Amino acid sequence: MSMDEGSNQPAPTLVVTVRDALRRQIQSGEYKAGDRLPSESRLTRDFGVSRTVVREAIAALRADGIVEPKQGAGVFVLPPNETLPAFRDVDPDRVSSIIEILELRMALECDAAALAATRHSPLQEEDILDAFQRLNELARQNRPTAEADFAFHLSIARATNNPRFPEMLMLIGSAMIPRLALNRERDVPAAPEYLRMLEQEHGAILAAIQNADPEAARLAMAAHLKNSQTRYRQHLRQERQD
Repeated sequence: MSMDEGSNQPAPTLVVTVRDALRRQIQSGEYKAGDRLPSESRLTRDFGVSRTVVREAIAALRADGIVEPKQGAGVFVLPPNETLPAFRDVDPDRVSSIIEILELRMALECDAAALAATRHSPLQEEDILDAFQRLNELARQNRPTAEADFAFHLSIARATNNPRFPEMLMLIGSAMIPRLALNRERDVPAAPEYLRMLEQEHGAILAAIQNADPEAARLAMAAHLKNSQTRYRQHLRQERQD
């Protein structure tokens, strides 16, 4: 997407564009509760975007309790009163609340990375690589990366070939990306030095999975999440000193 002419505001990311278009179609009644959304390949063609973008958009709608993927059947629209209450009380004003999510992710995602290292298919490895490259591309363009970050972790969870891992991450939703909660705005890019650090940490996870090394994958994921906890504890201390 390009800059809108005559505007200083960046155009929305492709994920946001697809997510919002699907949300409008659901709200307008084009897709009603219980309806199955078009297939991933159909949405890819209709919106002219990659498979990764479509998956991120669906994951965002799932995190908001608007749709529900069903293994082997597709993605279905939920009734309005069937939104999922879990993790809706994460308070972005309390970094301690965000650290609670990071601690939960430590228990969940270290095992997911180890399983993905030994169970992933060539296509799933490609999906993880695509998500990693897209995350880095957005960072180089100084564009928001939180949703691409979520997609990277979600692609690893899918590569476990245990559907409960991606289900859990989608249930947590955007709350699992701390800077998204702290910034409050999806359009606030992170600092360049922070993004370089994330690229190195994510790259170590990717390399371990590509090398089919479960222990290295577990350790790389643990280091990434431990570093995240340290960064946000420092943020909490700074806020209290201000």
